[in-house]
Amino acid sequence: MSGFAFNDLSASFGDKRVIGPLSLEVHPGERVALVGKSGAGKSTLIKLLYERLTQDASLVPQGLGLVNALPVFHNVFMGQLDKHPLWYNTLTLIRPFRKDRNTVARLLNELGIPEKQWVPAASLSGGQRQRVAIARALYRNAPILLADEPISALDGPMAHLVMKALTDQFSTSVVALHDVDMALAYCNRIVGIQNGQIALDQPVSELQAADIMALY
Repeated sequence: MSGFAFNDLSASFGDKRVIGPLSLEVHPGERVALVGKSGAGKSTLIKLLYERLTQDASLVPQGLGLVNALPVFHNVFMGQLDKHPLWYNTLTLIRPFRKDRNTVARLLNELGIPEKQWVPAASLSGGQRQRVAIARALYRNAPILLADEPISALDGPMAHLVMKALTDQFSTSVVALHDVDMALAYCNRIVGIQNGQIALDQPVSELQAADIMALY
């Protein structure tokens, strides 16, 4: 298990300060939900954390980052590109190894899209694309999960399935969520962002939905 602590995190666009300066410490085993209204700075904070954690993080960006021309398999496999030599990755583009095919197939089956392994990402629906990005993060299997609205395109049952899969695999995570009920159900710490600053930071056990909605 891994944790981290960063001080003086900040980001600006032009003359406008979007986030910080702020400090954030996450201990091993903490599943942090970032909450707050759109534009509060949650996505920017996720990006700042990823810039610092890189190899130690599995990322689900809000834009998903899929390569439309590639099949789903290769989009998922990209989660481990940096773990293999160039020859391995090049060969995988042409003829993937069986163990990689089987692992990706298992993940896609768990996420309800087993039939999509060899279709181009461009042909997927919004919810299917989101699940491919989730599969890529699960396949990477880094110590820490960073996810920006990973269930925004999913309905209730599928959103719960995805959050359970992420919770089961990653004991330490920072996940930006709009759905307050999901944050309370799957995370154990709530960090509320307001105007680029931390306005709330408490264990889930001490909070109710109404406490969080004050940020919106």
